[in-house]
Amino acid sequence: MEQENTTSWWRKAIQSGVIGGIIAILAGLIGMIESFHARDIIAGRISMGETLLLLIVIGFAYSSSRNEQLPISTRVTSGVITGVVTSLMIVLFLMLGAAVNLRSIFVNASPALYKILTLEIANTSLAYIAIIVIGAVVSLAASLVHAATPFWKRIISSGFAIVLLLALLQDLIRISLTPFPFITSVLSWMFGRRGQEGLSILGAIVVFLIVAGAIYNDAKNGAARRARREALPEAAKRTRRWVNWGLLGLFLLIWPQIAGPVLSDVTNSVGLYILMGLGLNIVVGYAGLLDLGYVAFYALGAFTMGVLTTTGGEIFFDVRWTFWEALPFAVIVAVLAGIMLGIPVLKIRGDYLAIITLGFGEIIRIMFLSDFLKPYFGGSFGIVSIASPTIGGIVLDSPQTLYYVILAACFVALFVAHRLRDSRIGRAWKAIREDEDVAQAMGINLTATKLLAFATGAAFGGLSGAIFAAKLSTVYPHSFTLITSINVLALIIVGGMGSLPGVIVGGLLLAGLPELLREFSEYRLLIFGILLIVMMLNKPEGFVPEAVHKREFHEDENLSHAAGG
Repeated sequence: MEQENTTSWWRKAIQSGVIGGIIAILAGLIGMIESFHARDIIAGRISMGETLLLLIVIGFAYSSSRNEQLPISTRVTSGVITGVVTSLMIVLFLMLGAAVNLRSIFVNASPALYKILTLEIANTSLAYIAIIVIGAVVSLAASLVHAATPFWKRIISSGFAIVLLLALLQDLIRISLTPFPFITSVLSWMFGRRGQEGLSILGAIVVFLIVAGAIYNDAKNGAARRARREALPEAAKRTRRWVNWGLLGLFLLIWPQIAGPVLSDVTNSVGLYILMGLGLNIVVGYAGLLDLGYVAFYALGAFTMGVLTTTGGEIFFDVRWTFWEALPFAVIVAVLAGIMLGIPVLKIRGDYLAIITLGFGEIIRIMFLSDFLKPYFGGSFGIVSIASPTIGGIVLDSPQTLYYVILAACFVALFVAHRLRDSRIGRAWKAIREDEDVAQAMGINLTATKLLAFATGAAFGGLSGAIFAAKLSTVYPHSFTLITSINVLALIIVGGMGSLPGVIVGGLLLAGLPELLREFSEYRLLIFGILLIVMMLNKPEGFVPEAVHKREFHEDENLSHAAGG
């Protein structure tokens, strides 16, 4: 086996390079590279399209050089071969494009794409050499990371990730800092000049150095600080925790004033996804019941709020309640729907349960869309003029005021989910998740426990739907498609199933970033798929996993370490 690993590494390196080259070419042919090229990462120097190509080379070279059974020199050579082969594939594509009119087949095989791939070098021979040299240098750097200590790996990965994130979000950062001209003038060196996007070269270097300094400080003094904290009396620890929570609460309270209306609206969208994620996390993460129709409860909460508060007068009902009067009924309707869904599926598990819940979600959407129920729910025209929340005489209809309603709802959901997690019912849910038969043998009432999971999850879905309807003041059936359920499930998987912090992290990644990068929304599902594949291969338990799930996914590693010890 060892002989096979040492003799076939170069074949695997070539295969990885071919696959990387094909992916780079496909990224160009579907329009990603040309579309991303419009945004700069380093102002006037490196575009996002060029960064995408570099990331493909880096990713495959790094993966190709991961085999720890090989000596480091062989691993580095493997990574370089992969990078060079990837670059050669791009060169071959450019040669083919020069000889054949590919645009008759692939619309995005345009002169603009060829210009980006050739690095805007007029001399084609020189461009081809530059592509191969850059691929070799970048793959060499990516492979040498394996020879670095964990400390330097952390600095390199974190530094480049923060630089990339700030460069992507620089437009929103600038907009958010507009009310603070002093800060804007102080940080003007960090971004490109007028008319340019992305970080300046100096800004990227300084950001990387700041991140590296923070990691160095943590590595040098972090253990001592943690030891001092552990040595504090219990009362002092409690006071410190309350101070930290107080500072976090203060930041969340003043965030809309710092962020402005644009970022506040993005935050509201993320908050609604987190609220839904907390509900679905109870059903999927706690109880292990795979629900692909969660959007149904979201829709029921939204339409109940619309029916009870609309002043449009275009549907049969003319109740005209306030938001706060209708909110409990929106939650109750969703809970009843959760129980109705739970009763017929009590004996069903796994994939069959997923299919049935998916069908339930589609039935609810088609029901609201039908002409038969149009007098009651508005049909395809939906419901308009939905009431906004009010407190006293203040109408919470702007992103910066509605934020506080969503924040309060998220805190309530977090509190309930946290209290349920370690309660008797929470332990019963986890027992069902691990093995229903054993749970039943231990005396757990499967019927009541499952129905309670469906009902609790549905309550959070109905709550988020009701706030969503008030946020838009309109509600349409087309807003509640299967993709919403998949998005919520994806954020739980990425964050870590059963983990409350994981839901928040997943919401920020899968709901926040797409909102901030809406100009690339047509590639959203593709990026989702890539992210999930990478997650399943490298961190299947999620970014912030629950302790039990983490142990399960790394059981083999733990056993091997124990055997070695």
